[in-house]
Amino acid sequence: VQLQASGGGLVRPGGSLRLSCVASGFILDRPAVGWFRQAPGKEREAVACLSTNNDIVHYPDFVKGRFAVSEDNAKSTVYPQMNSLKPEDTAVYYCGAALFCSTTSPEGYDYWGQETLVTVSS
Repeated sequence: VQLQASGGGLVRPGGSLRLSCVASGFILDRPAVGWFRQAPGKEREAVACLSTNNDIVHYPDFVKGRFAVSEDNAKSTVYPQMNSLKPEDTAVYYCGAALFCSTTSPEGYDYWGQETLVTVSS
């Protein structure tokens, strides 16, 4: 499985940004696509996970109502739409693939795309 993440950039507080993660290879082997972020000096934390088997999206509480994940099956692409962004959302964001979704730990995600930087600043 190969993953390619993109879409990061600079956005003002309150703004929106849409990331994307394109999957290729034996993607059926890893039907869970998760998004994580890591800010300087902090541990990697999950912001969403999409189970492509049943289209259920899991979110941690701190992004509920602000982040929404969609997918384009024809393009094998998962899009996290991030709204009402805050300075504390500044981090490098990664997409990963796993057998099962988890929003509590990056363990179990054994394929990762490259990072994409999101900066929320005025």
